[in-house]
Amino acid sequence: MSSVRMPALFLGHGSPMNVLEDNIYTRVWRLLGETLPRPKAIVAISAHWYTRGTGVTAMAAPKTIHDFGGFPQALYDTHYPAPGSPALAQRLVELLSPVPVVQDNEAWGFDHGSWGVLIKMYPDADIPMVQLSIDSTKPAAWHLEMGRKLAALREEGVMLVASGNVVHNLRAARWQGENIPYLWATSFNDFVKANLTWQGEAAAHPLVNYLDHEGGALANPTPEHYLPLLYALGTWDGKEPVTIPVDGIEMGSLSMLSVQVG
Repeated sequence: MSSVRMPALFLGHGSPMNVLEDNIYTRVWRLLGETLPRPKAIVAISAHWYTRGTGVTAMAAPKTIHDFGGFPQALYDTHYPAPGSPALAQRLVELLSPVPVVQDNEAWGFDHGSWGVLIKMYPDADIPMVQLSIDSTKPAAWHLEMGRKLAALREEGVMLVASGNVVHNLRAARWQGENIPYLWATSFNDFVKANLTWQGEAAAHPLVNYLDHEGGALANPTPEHYLPLLYALGTWDGKEPVTIPVDGIEMGSLSMLSVQVG
């Protein structure tokens, strides 16, 4: 057991170009890595490993996945050789039971939703890490419950780093011109912030029922970038602080909100 309860994070990862850039978001990620208690290991949950069923990387040396196109060569030349942890993968299998978790020893690795933020937090890539997939067949309340099951890891020196964007509508993005957020994007982003510490039954949680918000469907035409937030919130004990390390909306429709639990 660890004497320090590790925080859980949700990081709005945004464009893969954040790997190469130095900006308000990447500086906050770096600061988190410098100031938070150093974890023994990391469980990463990325919007970009969206599967039928639940998987976990179980190999000793996961590959760096460049799951994007049309970016500068320097981005493809960047790798994040953090060690895997078969033991932590097995711990997840046990902790999440009876949910069946497939231990992946070959197909996946670390996608840019995970390594793209962790390369700023822990640039030496020397902390053992596994990545847990998001089951696309399950409702939002189920993902919040998965976070509750993962909460025990925080007492074991393991940091949960979930990564997505609570507003993620690239079809509506303003790729050029002024960076003015859409009203619906700002409204939904504010709705998320207002309900981070809501207490009650999971089925009634406003952030579980996010599509009931008038801007919910526009903010998240698909759920994969939103759901990682629920894993981080699921680890909350109802008493510890929930804070916002950084916030902002880019290209009108991409929220860079980050949330720290504990």
